[in-house]
Amino acid sequence: GEDLERHDKWLCMMWPRLHLLQELLSDDGVIFVSIDDNEQHHLRMLMDEVFGEGNFFARIAWESRTKPTNMGRARFNIQSNTEVIAVYGKVSMTDHAGFRLYPTTEKEYPYTDSYGKYRLEEFQQRRNIGSLRRDTMVYDIEGICPRDGYRWQVSPGRYQGLLNDGLIVIRDDRVFEKIYEHAEENASAFEPFWGFISKDTGTSESGKAELNNILGINHGLETVKPTDLVSKLVFHSTGPDDIILDSFAGSGTTAHAVLALNQADGGNRKFILVECEDYADTITAERVRRVIGGVSGAREQSLREGLGGSFTYCTLGEPIDDEGMLTGEYLPGYTQLAAWLLHTATGISAAAGELQPQNDAGLFYTAGGTDYYLLYQPDLKWLRSNAAMFTGEQARRIAELGRPAVVFAADKFIGQRALSDWRITFCQIPYELHRAGAGVV
Repeated sequence: GEDLERHDKWLCMMWPRLHLLQELLSDDGVIFVSIDDNEQHHLRMLMDEVFGEGNFFARIAWESRTKPTNMGRARFNIQSNTEVIAVYGKVSMTDHAGFRLYPTTEKEYPYTDSYGKYRLEEFQQRRNIGSLRRDTMVYDIEGICPRDGYRWQVSPGRYQGLLNDGLIVIRDDRVFEKIYEHAEENASAFEPFWGFISKDTGTSESGKAELNNILGINHGLETVKPTDLVSKLVFHSTGPDDIILDSFAGSGTTAHAVLALNQADGGNRKFILVECEDYADTITAERVRRVIGGVSGAREQSLREGLGGSFTYCTLGEPIDDEGMLTGEYLPGYTQLAAWLLHTATGISAAAGELQPQNDAGLFYTAGGTDYYLLYQPDLKWLRSNAAMFTGEQARRIAELGRPAVVFAADKFIGQRALSDWRITFCQIPYELHRAGAGVV
C-alpha cells in the first residue's frame, strides 16, 4: 500500500510536467531525465506515453558514486554506483539535427600546390571476407595491389575520378588522396557522445562538495548533480543562444553549468529554473547569485571572480479565480489583477513596483507607446454599479493624449466604432460582475 501511494504521488507529479515540457520543446529540442533504479521502469513507460516510443534517443548511464556503503547488512548487498539519464526528443533521432561534439584534434594541411594547401590521406585496406567481401574492389593501382586477403576501401570508380582530377599521389608504393583545406570536409576529429558518463565528469559526492564550497555545509542536500555533468549535457544538446529549462532545479546546478559554459565559449544561453521546495530562495537562487558575483575561497579562479550574467527571481502569487470573481466570492486586489491582465493580454510580466498605483484615470502601465488602464475596485457593490462602466468622457480624455490605449473594465457606455477611431482597445473583465443591464451600448 505504501509503495502504491508513493508511486501514485510520483506519477501525479511527473505527468503534467512532462506534458508541458513536450509542448515547450522545439523540433530539435531534447529532454534529459535523471532517475535511480527504483522508478526508471515507470519513467520509461511514462516518457513513451508522452513523447512517443519512436522519440526515445538513449539511456545514458552516469557513474554517480564512488564511495561504497559499509554500514551493517548493506555492505553485502549489490550496490549501485550508476544513475540512469533517459534521453527523449520532440522528433525521432533520425529526424533530429544531431548533437554537438567535442573536437579532439585539428587536421593539418602541410603541403601546398597551385590550388592551395592540402594533406594526404592514404587509401585504406580491409579484410575481403564474409559479408564485407567485394572482389571488384581488389584492383591494381599503378602496380600496387592490396595485401593478400584484403581489398581497397575505395571503389574503382571513385579512384578513377580522383585520378582524373589529379588528386592521386603515389609514394613508396603507397597510394594517397589529396584533400585540400578549402574542400568541404570538417577539419576536426571529434569525441563521440558516449552513452556512458564516467566519474571523471563528476559524481554526486563531488557535486555535494562543490555546493559545500559555494554555500557552506549546512544546506541539507545530499544528492547534488556536479556542474561538469550538466555542462556536458547542455553542450551536446544546445546551441550558444538556446534556452535551457530545469523544472526540478534543486541546488541550481543547471544555472551554474549554463553560466560556466557561456563563459567558456562566449555563448548567450539562458536558463529557466523551477523549484517548489521552500529552499528555492535560500539554496537554489542563492547559489546562482554567488556564482554570478563570485565565491570567495573557491578553488577555481573563475568561480572566485564570478561567472557573470544575471537572472530574475520570481515567486508565484495567489492564482486568479475566474469563477470566484464571477460570483464575488473572490475579488483580487487592484495591483494583482492589473499585473495578471497585463500578462494575459500582452505577455508582459511586471512586478508590483513597476505598476502605477491606483488612480482616478485608471492608468497603471505604459509600454511600447501604449497605455494600459484598469477601472476596478475589489468591491462587488461597486462593480455592479455604473461607476464601474467605461464612459465616452473617459474615452475622450484618453484619446486627447494621442497614444494607443487598452482599457480593462466591467463594461462600457460607448460604442466600439468610436473607440476604434480613437485607437482604444476595450477588454471586458468578467461580465457577470456588472449587472446594471439598462443603457449598455
